[in-house]
Amino acid sequence: MQEAIKQDVWAYRAIGDRLKSDKGIALEVIRKNSSLFITYISEELKGDKEVVLEAVKQNGFLLEYASEELRGDKDVVLEAVKENGNALRYASEELRGNKEVVLEAVKQNGYALEDASEELRTDKEVVLEAVKENGEALKYASKELKRDRDVVLQAVKENGRILLRYVNGQFMKDKEILLEAVKQDGYILQYLGKEFRGDRQIVLEAVKRHGMALQFASTELRRDSEIVLEAVKEDGLALKFASKEITNAREIVLTSIRQNPEAFEFVDFKLFMRIMEEKEHDAKEVSDSIKPTQSEVNDVMQEIVYAKEADYKLDKNIAVSGETRLEDR
Repeated sequence: MQEAIKQDVWAYRAIGDRLKSDKGIALEVIRKNSSLFITYISEELKGDKEVVLEAVKQNGFLLEYASEELRGDKDVVLEAVKENGNALRYASEELRGNKEVVLEAVKQNGYALEDASEELRTDKEVVLEAVKENGEALKYASKELKRDRDVVLQAVKENGRILLRYVNGQFMKDKEILLEAVKQDGYILQYLGKEFRGDRQIVLEAVKRHGMALQFASTELRRDSEIVLEAVKEDGLALKFASKEITNAREIVLTSIRQNPEAFEFVDFKLFMRIMEEKEHDAKEVSDSIKPTQSEVNDVMQEIVYAKEADYKLDKNIAVSGETRLEDR
């Protein structure tokens, strides 16, 4: 009977109170099967430190089922928050104000800052650890620390979008913080002031992260060959937002199409054919990269059309090699 209980949670639920109070069985069940079994043990064992420690080491949230006394036991709570920082919510009020316990909790899960005492949410060391683990934890920091540059910088390094949610407007002009933000999320560029959308260093970092962020750069930087090249390396379709004179650059054109053949939609066809004629090797390389259906490359554009199953519609009047004409497929 006892062996069955140790192996089967349903059998354990059905046993009488006497066996549910058997510490040996409870410990073996928790160790062999699941810490969740603590929810079925007797109230007496929920107050047994050894049993509860075994459970919270496996699942910190099970601190919820511990006796009130053990939810105020530092050893038990420390084990619980090391496994799951959010278990802090089930700790006693006193321990939610204990810096050692709270530091362990926020290191494991920054969101645990929400359940820390008001005093510790004003503690810079605690808040820095919280936002380092999860930038969103800045939401639970004190007003004073939400205006602290060190804290904000750390939060933005973890999650660039924090800049738009909880950060004081004064930091929207801090270049170092803005750089960290766009490194995390290039699309943040669209929310920056004109000055920074025209800042070469910021825009370069933004398009490295998300090529399509090129659309939010200044007109001048959308004709910057290095920036456009980085953008199309990340997403070939970013070519759509480059200045026209840049879309004539051979390396940019080839890089765009290699990254995404659909970028051809934004390339000047006559220019593309001239580029292909200049270096046949590149024509074959581009064709191979999009898996042409014909082995011999006579016309790179037609190969692209075949490879993309007629996704591209080309002007019927465009002449290839003076005679060949690509029809809409």
